[in-house]
Formats: sequence, C-alpha cells, structure tokens
Amino acid sequence: MELEHRALWALRQLNLDTMGTCRITELKELDEFRYHAFESTRLYKERMKIIHDKNILERSFKPGDRVLLYNSRLRLFSGKLKPRWLGSFCVVEIHPTGVVEIAAENDSCTFKVNRHRLKHYLGMDNAKLVSMTHLLEPPMLNMP
Repeated sequence: MELEHRALWALRQLNLDTMGTCRITELKELDEFRYHAFESTRLYKERMKIIHDKNILERSFKPGDRVLLYNSRLRLFSGKLKPRWLGSFCVVEIHPTGVVEIAAENDSCTFKVNRHRLKHYLGMDNAKLVSMTHLLEPPMLNMP
C-alpha cells in the first residue's frame, strides 16, 4: 500500500512538473502577446497624434488684424442656419496670457476674449467693384 502511494505521489509530481512548465510557457506567451498589443497601440497613438498636430493651424494675431468671433451662446436658439461666427472685429492688443482685446470696426468700445474663440477674417478689404455689361440680341437674318 505504501509503495502504491509513493508511486502515485511520484507520478503526480511528474505530471505537475510537466503541466507546470506548460502553464508557465503559456503565461509567458500571453505576456508577450499583451506586450505586442500595448506596443502596437502606442505606435498607433503616436501616428494619430502626428497627423492631428499636422492639421492644426497656428493662429497668431497682430494688432490691426481683422478677426471673426465664435458665438458659443448660440446653442440656446434652435436654428441650424444661424452663423456661429460673428464679425468682423479688429485686434487692438494682445496680452501674453492668450487674451486678445478686440473692437468692432464701427465702434470704439473694446472687449477681451480668449484667442481660441477667434479666427482670421478672410473677407474683402475694400468694396467690391461691379461692372455690368448689357448683351444685345444678335440681328435677325431674314431668310426667304
């Protein structure tokens, strides 16, 4: 009986050793798979950040520039066709904290806004000249 017990114990130890090494290799493979997943995610995030940063335009304003102001309080009204940008305003002063002092073109009152709410106004500086040309009908040819 004692011999059978020792033989069973030795067999169990042998099986546990082989199963243990198999389990350890499976855990190492799982850790390696997880490492590759984290690495590919990191590389993907780096590429997306580079693409995103490439599309960001630097908005640097100078005194005298014409700008449009983003109307963030427009959400209270239901209207899809209302413009979100108000303008045009003239930049008066730029503070180092990112605050820009602007004034309406026909008003001397100035107010301060965050520079992230502004974008350059690319409209026409002077009045548009319109020339009209009247086209005459071609003379009718009398054909017999």
